[in-house]
Amino acid sequence: MIPVTSLNARIWSKIGSRGTYGLTMMELGKEYDDIMVLTADLCTTSGLDRFREAFPEKFCNVGIAEQNLIGIAGGLAKEGKTVFASSFATFVVMRAYEHVRLNLGYMGFNVKVVGLAAGFAMGMFGNTHYGIEDIALMRAIPGLCVLSPADCSEVVKATYAAAKYCGPVYLRLTGGMNCPVVYKNDYLFEIGKAVSVKEGHNIAIISTGSMVYQSIQAAKELEHDGISASVINMHTIKPLDTHTIDELCGKVSLFVTVEEHSIIGGLGGAVAEHLSSITSSPRLIRIGIPDAFQRVGDYEYLLEQNGLTGSKIAERIRKEYMADSF
Repeated sequence: MIPVTSLNARIWSKIGSRGTYGLTMMELGKEYDDIMVLTADLCTTSGLDRFREAFPEKFCNVGIAEQNLIGIAGGLAKEGKTVFASSFATFVVMRAYEHVRLNLGYMGFNVKVVGLAAGFAMGMFGNTHYGIEDIALMRAIPGLCVLSPADCSEVVKATYAAAKYCGPVYLRLTGGMNCPVVYKNDYLFEIGKAVSVKEGHNIAIISTGSMVYQSIQAAKELEHDGISASVINMHTIKPLDTHTIDELCGKVSLFVTVEEHSIIGGLGGAVAEHLSSITSSPRLIRIGIPDAFQRVGDYEYLLEQNGLTGSKIAERIRKEYMADSF
């Protein structure tokens, strides 16, 4: 595995999650004889140009045909291949959903679907390219593992973990170029095991994907108000780490989930479903993208408009926490 170091973290940050995915696939191409990498006419966008040149026999561009992408991936997996199939998140999930449900979920084929540019990463293309409902859809499919790495270092970790995982996986890549760095040093990544990135005792911020960094910034800002917030990186949405949530129930008075995804059906929904089975659990605040179609704009603008920057998250939490105190 490519080591997570401060230098590597900075390099990966510059090229973004898609470029980092491409570099990781280069290493996996050397290590796995049975790997096959597919894309729906997004070779360069997927960071796979070097992989295509180095391993032409392990690469296939199916064209702009996401349903075929999943069908071909399923067929290759049936023949014993470990398959990675990538396209923009909104297209690979929504256009091919029935095929994902049957070929990956029902048949259980060993296919790793990679949702590129999830969330608002394709902001200037508008609502057609926003991948903000994908977690809700993919976690509804029985047997499908859903991963959402926090930064480019975790993209490396999650991609390796997906390759080793025996079964279907959805790997969700958020953020654009110059992704903020969460992890500068190596750490243990396990599917289904959340990672604590900041300790606190008043509230617990459970975050995923690009919002982990923003949640850390929010927690630092809240410290100035005397509010101690822990930050949990829930990099695996399914299977959800309910053990960590249960442990936090006895330590904090407020849960907050933060995600670059619709407020409906994502991480917040998954946490709410679990908390509903716990008597006298702490209150939950879900921060995400409202149930409405969004404006067109660049990535930072859309995060600001939807309250998904560190300062906006802190402002919302401060208001809710203070209301509970009176």
